[in-house]
Amino acid sequence: MNPLKKLASQTAIYGIPGIAGRFLNYLLTYLYTRVFSLDQFGVNSEFYAYSGFFIVLLAFGMETGFFRFSKDAENPKSVYTTTLNFIIGTSTIFLLLIYVFGQHIADILKYPDHVEYIYWFGWILALDAICSIPFAKLRAENKAFQFAGIKVVEIGVNIAFNIFFLIICRSAYQNHAGNWLAELYNPAIGVGYVFIANLIASGVKMVLLLPQIKEGFKDFDKELLGKIVRYSLPMVVIGFAGIINEMLDRMILKYTLPYDDITNLQMLGIYGACYKLSILMSLFIQAFRFAAEPFFFAQSTKDNSRKIYADVMHYFTLFCVFIFLLVMLYMDWFQYFIGAPFRVGLGVVPILLMANLFLGIYVNLSIWYKLTDRTMLGAAVSIGGAVLTIILNILLIPSMGYFGSAWATLACYVGMAGVSYILGQKYYPVPYNTAKLFTYIAVGLGLWQLFEWLHASIMPSVPFWAISSAIMLVFFATVWAIDGRKLLKRG
Repeated sequence: MNPLKKLASQTAIYGIPGIAGRFLNYLLTYLYTRVFSLDQFGVNSEFYAYSGFFIVLLAFGMETGFFRFSKDAENPKSVYTTTLNFIIGTSTIFLLLIYVFGQHIADILKYPDHVEYIYWFGWILALDAICSIPFAKLRAENKAFQFAGIKVVEIGVNIAFNIFFLIICRSAYQNHAGNWLAELYNPAIGVGYVFIANLIASGVKMVLLLPQIKEGFKDFDKELLGKIVRYSLPMVVIGFAGIINEMLDRMILKYTLPYDDITNLQMLGIYGACYKLSILMSLFIQAFRFAAEPFFFAQSTKDNSRKIYADVMHYFTLFCVFIFLLVMLYMDWFQYFIGAPFRVGLGVVPILLMANLFLGIYVNLSIWYKLTDRTMLGAAVSIGGAVLTIILNILLIPSMGYFGSAWATLACYVGMAGVSYILGQKYYPVPYNTAKLFTYIAVGLGLWQLFEWLHASIMPSVPFWAISSAIMLVFFATVWAIDGRKLLKRG
């Protein structure tokens, strides 16, 4: 099977639960932005921003280490059991620390009356970290359908319990039903019901992965663990830096916006809701990551591997530009996924979409340090991006608000992609067609600006969807003019 078609099919399969989940999460955002106030939704955004840091910490870069050492190990099973045992141990220690210091953490985050949020999130993070290694095993074994199936169940359970608590039980409580459903709802818990639903879903996921987890209680290899840890430690730094780039804005907006605490939380809620509208791009990147990491390692021994990597980058960028246009040209529809009070922040969406596009380019470029074992150098690139993100957020947020965060995110990913490209061409040259990549990005931005001009000039005499569809056809025609022959050959 053509390797590009294989990667595309794997990306599609891994993307199924993500697409379904993110679409349903769109619907949940529709629910949240109507059930919760601006500041309550800000609490939700803040907690999930923090969770990104701890997922990276608890996973300890072991997924990438697992792929790297499984490829060369005489006994791949020992790589799995060793990494899984390590993650179970560190996650258990983490949970103990959460229960010892939970109230102190709640005080620091300014939620002294909701220490239960800390406990619930601690369990979510520990369970998700433990499950990351069995999921990596399924990916390495190309069991994409099993991977997707478990993810779909997890998503379904999460959605079901959100609906149960926030619609069914809440409605029973408000209508004074006086039954057991009404007794299950307590307004004081608020956004905590989102966390409870997530925790139940994480627990179900772990139960479904028990057959894989049971395999991990033997063949622990201390010497092998040392090698994996040495390789994976820089991946933790890279992961932390990546989370700073991705999540820092939602973590520090509450503290750096020049308003009172409630208003700052409201601004965070608006930004967090609008960030959801850029989720199609990050969804595709996430699905691509799941499929690409084992794919890149598997292709590395082939003679034409670098040509394959260049082709992957080409089609990846092309599809990302399509997603950018899809969201921006049909924003008049997409905007209804969030409540009316949150739509004042829609201006950040194109900036965040473009930022995610360059993040995806960086993900493609990052193969150079993974394949050449230069993870420390890769970590340096990520640290540089994180430092830039911190500086720009601190400088821009007081004067530009959450728009400053959006521009900081874009600047960071553009910079990281540029530096990674330069280093990659030095240590692991890949023949990327950069001129064509930037042509597609420029075409996407140009067509979006054309739509904005037409939208303002001839609306409402011409419906927006007619303009959007015409411009999308222009995009497809441009792709065909540039790459039609190549696409036919690939087909």
